[in-house]
Amino acid sequence: MSPADTVAPAAGLTAAEVASRTAEGRTNAFVPDSSRSIWSIVRANVLTLFNGIVVACFLVLLVIGRWQDALFGVSALANAVIGTVQEYRAKRALDRLALVNAPHARVLRDGQEQEIVIGTVVEGDVAVLRAGDQIAADGEVFSSLGLQVDESMLTGESEPVEKSPGDDVLSGSIVVGGEGRAVVVRVGAASFANALAQEAKRFSLVASELRSSIDRVLRWVAWIIGPIFLLVLNAQMVAQGGWGPAIESGTWRDAAVATIASVVAMIPLGLVLMTSITFAVGAVKLSRQQVLVQELPAVEGLARVDLICLDKTGTLTQGDIVFDGAHPLVTRSGWEQVLGWYGVQNDANATARSLAGSFATQPSEAPSGRVAFSSDRKWSAVVFDDGMWILGAPEMVFPHGGTALLSRASALAASGRRTLVLAHGSPTDDETVPPDAEAVVLLTFRENIRADARETLDYFAEQGVSVRVISGDNPQTVAAIARDVGLDAPTGFDARNLPDDQGDLIRVLDENVVFGRVTPEQKKRIVIALKTAGHVVAMTGDGVNDALAIKEADIGVAMNSGAAATKAVARLVLLDGKFSHLPRVVAEGRQVIANIERVSMLFLTKTAYATFLAVVFGALMLPFPFLPRQLSVIDGLTIGVPAFFLALLPNKQRYVPGFLRRSLTFAVPAGAVVTLGLALYALAGSAWTIPEAEIRTGATLILTIVGLWILVVLSRPVTRFKSFVIGAMMIGLVLVFSIPLVRDFLQLVDPTLPTALLVLVVSAGSIGLIEIVRFVHRRVAARDSVRATAARAAAVDRTEG
Repeated sequence: MSPADTVAPAAGLTAAEVASRTAEGRTNAFVPDSSRSIWSIVRANVLTLFNGIVVACFLVLLVIGRWQDALFGVSALANAVIGTVQEYRAKRALDRLALVNAPHARVLRDGQEQEIVIGTVVEGDVAVLRAGDQIAADGEVFSSLGLQVDESMLTGESEPVEKSPGDDVLSGSIVVGGEGRAVVVRVGAASFANALAQEAKRFSLVASELRSSIDRVLRWVAWIIGPIFLLVLNAQMVAQGGWGPAIESGTWRDAAVATIASVVAMIPLGLVLMTSITFAVGAVKLSRQQVLVQELPAVEGLARVDLICLDKTGTLTQGDIVFDGAHPLVTRSGWEQVLGWYGVQNDANATARSLAGSFATQPSEAPSGRVAFSSDRKWSAVVFDDGMWILGAPEMVFPHGGTALLSRASALAASGRRTLVLAHGSPTDDETVPPDAEAVVLLTFRENIRADARETLDYFAEQGVSVRVISGDNPQTVAAIARDVGLDAPTGFDARNLPDDQGDLIRVLDENVVFGRVTPEQKKRIVIALKTAGHVVAMTGDGVNDALAIKEADIGVAMNSGAAATKAVARLVLLDGKFSHLPRVVAEGRQVIANIERVSMLFLTKTAYATFLAVVFGALMLPFPFLPRQLSVIDGLTIGVPAFFLALLPNKQRYVPGFLRRSLTFAVPAGAVVTLGLALYALAGSAWTIPEAEIRTGATLILTIVGLWILVVLSRPVTRFKSFVIGAMMIGLVLVFSIPLVRDFLQLVDPTLPTALLVLVVSAGSIGLIEIVRFVHRRVAARDSVRATAARAAAVDRTEG
């Protein structure tokens, strides 16, 4: 506000001043932006290059009357629908994000107190704050009568904050005690709560190695699919007698169908679909464990995490204040009854209320006097017949003496407990501590630690996952709680001393485990720095102060009891608030990664041999040996159906980086082997003038037999269930050739003896080479595993150090 905007707090704004500022747009009215438009979501998932290619091929087949070869369109449709629905769900969660929920605000205007809609609050308004109010706009306090504000959901400070004249109050926080008045200084989009909400609404997809690796393969295919399409089309037209004769005779349709078969086979549509299905099944399984997965790839993400950041309140602790114990200093009767009286007062704060469970009795007589709590003096008092009892912070009740008392209080505070002192003295008339006041008992309070916190942190330590505790509370208090749950935290680092330089910040984060007095922006900055240092970071919390960091983390985890804003931006929500569910999420993510890696080798092998076949048959000017419908059935028997079952099997293998490299190490040479076998078969068939229909039949047999063997190789060790799946696929192959209706639809014929022998020889040779490829691949995978184990051991050493 400018100096001209300054008003007399006693009267508030006049009606004319309110009208002027409303006309200038300086109101608290705020229409939040949508996180992402529906059109942009549809465009991102539907209007893609590969969907365009698939749709074009699909339409061409329909136009030329070959709908039987257009079965591949189902996978593309399913991919688009699943992706759109997934991102729309994330959008809806973000759009519901709101930090200020109170419908009305209380202000002073023209000297009169009024209750108005929060959107009509203007800059310079005098807000009247009372217990239970949610603050609608940022302000500066100018009068306070024991005003206490709960800012825990915004700043992480678990204790109510006493506000004195000159202090700031933030929109979204709650008045929990006393009353006061504040001049509104920031409204609308500029207020703390709305600015935080807008920052949290930025749309982003969870980082997924599986998804990014598949996208990379799709980009590679995109670069080569155009030239290969022209190469294959030219070869097929030449095989039909040349461009002119093929167009005149109508055989160009056969050339188009063959070209489409080669191009569509290069796109791993099934892998995209299978990955989405596997994520979805994992999410359903976790929902039964009271874990809500708001973005499907988050199932995979937590299995890759190597560093987890925790907020103290709501994650390590329950977030409530618990009475810890009484430490008598002198012998005096009556103090238990006085504490019982404090615990049941209507204006008691959370700390005082925690006394009620331990001190049930109260003085028989009513108090004859009382001194209200003040944020300046940080103590309150009550007068009974036996004298004046003072309850407050030790250093404020006895500011000039009691060295032994203060030393003992400091030692108790260093153990993570908050301390208060109850003192007794003669009543005074000027609301001061009596000169004869004597400390009677020290009281300690603590936050209730979650029963499952230590067990879960032990699990992460065993897995080589480092931990950082970042909280808005006092760093020494946080460090003490961290020690209680088994972390090596001799001291806490005060975030007010964090360096500005990114390199120095990373060094501090490496050297310390616990950080206190951390602001929401600093939490976000810490997460970014850790990601910059190469970590895969998870962030857990429940307050609005955690929202930006949870949003920025690779995997954000929120407690269901937390703020709506935090849950909206989190990837995972623990519905029953049990921290101990995270190991189950890790296990589910490992199953997803390990199984999708195995399944991806099937799909990427198909992409590899489809690409090689297109190039080789195009260069040799040979007719493409498959129809699209034949490839669809082969895919179903050797990849699609078995992949569905393999992707859902239990698998406890630890995450090892390098998923795509390992997959391609098998897929590319295996695809080359398949291409070599089919090319030799086609050349031999052409030399022996075997009919085209018979060549296609033999090629279908070879590809199915070798494909089933690849399935066997990748399924090892072969369990009873895997044997059942593989056996069912082999029976399917027999049925395809035995049922006349299916055989006619696929245009398969009975092979002659030369063709049958050629099929057997080529299949046997290809299988032998596939075994060699798998042997080499296993050695590569073993080397990656050894490196990953060494990296985990180093991480454990750093954590324990």
